[in-house]
Amino acid sequence: MTGSRFLKLFFFSVLVLCFFLPTEGNTTSPAEIVVKIQTVRNSPNFQQPWQHVGQLTTHGTGFIIDGNMILTNAHVVSDSVFIHVRRAGRTEKYSAEVKYFDHESDLALLEVAEKKFFKGVSTLKIGDLPDVRDKVAVYGFPDGGDKLSITEGVVSRIEHINYAYSGSFLLSCQIDASINAGNSGGPVIFNGKIAGVAFQGMHSGYDNIGYMIPAPVIQQFLKDTEDGSIEGIPDLGISMQKLESPYLRNYYKLEDGENGALINNISPGSPSRMLLKKEDVILSVENEDVAYDGTIEFRKGQRTFFGYIIQGKQIGETITLGLKRDGKKISIEVPLQRSVGFDRLVPYKHEVLPRYYIFGGVVFQPLTLNYLMEYGSVADWYQSAPVELMDYYLNGDLEFQTQEIVILSQVLADKVNIGYHELADNVIKTVNGVAVRNFAHLVTLLENSREKYLIIMDTQGTKIVFDKEKMLKGTNNIIRKYMIKSAKHFWSP
Repeated sequence: MTGSRFLKLFFFSVLVLCFFLPTEGNTTSPAEIVVKIQTVRNSPNFQQPWQHVGQLTTHGTGFIIDGNMILTNAHVVSDSVFIHVRRAGRTEKYSAEVKYFDHESDLALLEVAEKKFFKGVSTLKIGDLPDVRDKVAVYGFPDGGDKLSITEGVVSRIEHINYAYSGSFLLSCQIDASINAGNSGGPVIFNGKIAGVAFQGMHSGYDNIGYMIPAPVIQQFLKDTEDGSIEGIPDLGISMQKLESPYLRNYYKLEDGENGALINNISPGSPSRMLLKKEDVILSVENEDVAYDGTIEFRKGQRTFFGYIIQGKQIGETITLGLKRDGKKISIEVPLQRSVGFDRLVPYKHEVLPRYYIFGGVVFQPLTLNYLMEYGSVADWYQSAPVELMDYYLNGDLEFQTQEIVILSQVLADKVNIGYHELADNVIKTVNGVAVRNFAHLVTLLENSREKYLIIMDTQGTKIVFDKEKMLKGTNNIIRKYMIKSAKHFWSP
């Protein structure tokens, strides 16, 4: 579910770190369930897509839940080649494997084959959403030591934010606790139950601002795993506009006391496309009134994005929307068949190798958020990434379901491509006058053309002309010279 595009900007100010700790009202000590997770990862390099960044060892936190599973953040164990875990206060380490990932909610479940790892542990229940000013405790293994750390804070805010790891706009709780790397995945305890999972904090310049994934998001994820697979968090695939202006409300024939959010776009491939219309006004979701800013009252005196109701459901369920269409009130039941993130023009890819195609030393690939984020650190990449590419990420909408932005990311210098060595980050518009629809389409246009010359044009009007046969013949020599194993890597998007 996408709201106004400015919401994406929150993503820029957030670091993927994490935190916290204490408890009351339960005979099981939270320390019994806390696990230190050490991950050896080898992440792909999206700017040099034929290679990985190399082996890196990181650590985070997790905790044992019912069913002899370990719950943690997806970003703690993503791109792993080896994981081992150790319970708090113990020395023995055990190998672990990822059983389930939900990258959008930044949650993962690990399993440990050695059953003795779980011997004597009593788990805590997943609780309810805490309230503002409730005192919580965060348990974890932050940098600065090897022993279990426990910190306290209060819930200072409950609202939807963009999760740093996935960019998804989901419910979160802000906590005024100190934050350090390594706390990610740790349990946040309230009244002897799991209130959330610590997962990110604000970048340098902000003090005592951290975030937890709250219980409702955790419960949705755990229920999703019950059938043995992950379908994801439901999404309508729409963008909306606030109706704060009285002129807008009058134009769309809202009566006194009526509020709602205006639908201004419906994504290609969304099941909602057959039922909803642009310029429908969403008045209610499951009989909960929607305000002009797209929020609902989820608790007395507290509001958040109306997607909260939708995101608590499972793929395959339905949602009832109250609408105003052409001045008339109607009610529509919408099937929830697509998951959060399906409609991103510039997606964030997890657990996959990047796609690329080298043609005579010219490197083509689809634009991803992974590529953009390699322009700097987690805190500042968006300041260094090319402006045109950032515009596609921030403001681009899918025009059709299989659309991708394809870029010429770099040129591996050789005599066969002389004159083009400085090209980089060019967005490809056409090949021999044919508009490029996606990455696979670009490869087809290059390989199947019967013309002597290939004329490639980017979105700025730059013409790149190649002799097809000379470029094809030069490819193998170039990848051999640059010690690249293969000139291409494809997978189904």
